[in-house]
Parts: sequence; structure tokens; C-alpha cells
Amino acid sequence: MSPMRGWALWRLNPLQSLALALALVVFLADQASKHWVSQHLIGGLERPLVPGLFRLQLVTNTGAAFSLFSGSTRLLGVVSLLVAVGMLLWILSRNPAGRAQALAAGLLLGGAAGNGLDRWRLGSVVDFLAFQPMAFPVFNLADVAINLAVLCYAIALLRPPGARHG
Repeated sequence: MSPMRGWALWRLNPLQSLALALALVVFLADQASKHWVSQHLIGGLERPLVPGLFRLQLVTNTGAAFSLFSGSTRLLGVVSLLVAVGMLLWILSRNPAGRAQALAAGLLLGGAAGNGLDRWRLGSVVDFLAFQPMAFPVFNLADVAINLAVLCYAIALLRPPGARHG
């Protein structure tokens, strides 16, 4: 029998529900923040967010992290779609092995969906968070979620096998 057969939302276990709820929160927060920034930072206007640390600066990126693969919007859009669909199917068909893995899955799904939607809808990703004291690429909430997902996966992998289910 297929792992997806007979699937229903009310049959999700708590870790699957956590992953899906977190993905939705990340996706909505990412899209809402990008919408707000796109409406309020027009014409290169910058605003301090945390003075001396962060500023809001609207930029668009046709590439991936650190502007890698610039101009590859369609390819990166397909990659984002595949990651998001793959994560959704994985969450629905498997039981995440503990909270860290559930958090990682939800963060990755929400982040990939947020940046992926930008690529398909706008042709680029909206970035707006800029470190002030140092030169660092401008990023967004989806990027933060994807990086936190990597950290959560690392934590899940580094925990002893018996401790991974908590």
C-alpha cells in the first residue's frame, strides 16, 4: 500500500502538524513582509530596522543565495518547486524523527515556497534585510528560514540515535 493512500489532515501526527503549521507561518510571514517592503521602500529608500545593525533595503535577486546563478530565474523556480513539493510529500508520508527534524522540514518547506513564489510570480526574489556594519548580501525571511532549517537538520543529525525522537 502506498504511504499516501488514505491520507487525511486529521490523520497527521503532532510532528507532521508542527512541520506543516510552521511552513504556513514562514510562508505567510515571508510574503507579507515582502509585500510591505515593496509598498514602502520605493525608489531605493532605506530605513533603519535595528540602528547600527540592520536596515531595510529593497533589492531583487534573479539568482540564489549570495546572487549565485544570477539570471537563472526559471531554473531556480523549478528547483524551488521541486524542493517544496518534495518536502510536502516527505512530511505527509513520513514521521519526522523528532522536533528538530519537524522544525527543519517546516522551515525548509516555507522558505522554498516563499522564494519560489517570488521567482514564478515576479521573475526575481524580493530581498530586504541588510546588515549595516558589514558587507553581506541582502536577504529575506525565507532565506532565514532555509538557513535555520539547515541548523535544525544538523542538530537532528548530531543527536544520539535514541534522543532523535524527542
